[in-house]
Amino acid sequence: MINSLLVHYIESYGYPVFFLAFSLGPFGIPIPNEVTLLTGAILSSTGALNPYLTYSIILAGLWTAVTLGYWGGRLFGQQIGERFRHNRHFQKAEAIFNRFGEKAICLAFFLPVIRYLIPLFAGISSTTFRRFALLSYSSALFWTAAFFIVGHFLGGLTF
Repeated sequence: MINSLLVHYIESYGYPVFFLAFSLGPFGIPIPNEVTLLTGAILSSTGALNPYLTYSIILAGLWTAVTLGYWGGRLFGQQIGERFRHNRHFQKAEAIFNRFGEKAICLAFFLPVIRYLIPLFAGISSTTFRRFALLSYSSALFWTAAFFIVGHFLGGLTF
């Protein structure tokens, strides 16, 4: 269901769907990143999409989302904290960040929903943007590459 909806959007609107799905993911796009990433990789492996362009757009979308999250935390941290204090995902992300500190920036990419909340806490905390960018962008590169490789391999299988 979700996968066919995603394929429909890709057929209709092309590569920007990947960028929007990742960059707007924290704002309620109802398609999980893992599904979007695997779908892009599978379609790339079949020749329907350019794998380099698809991967680059996905990565750029994710970098955009976490950067917006960081700056949102930096600029509006107190207001965001007050508004979402009782949200279970927000509480979980806060607990992870408090427990692991800056290491949470790397770990968050492997936790759905949390991957978009941890940048808020990095922005709220004393983490510099340079440090945040180094940790988050390199972690995003690793996370997306791992999923893209798996999806590319799965797309090459014949059942």
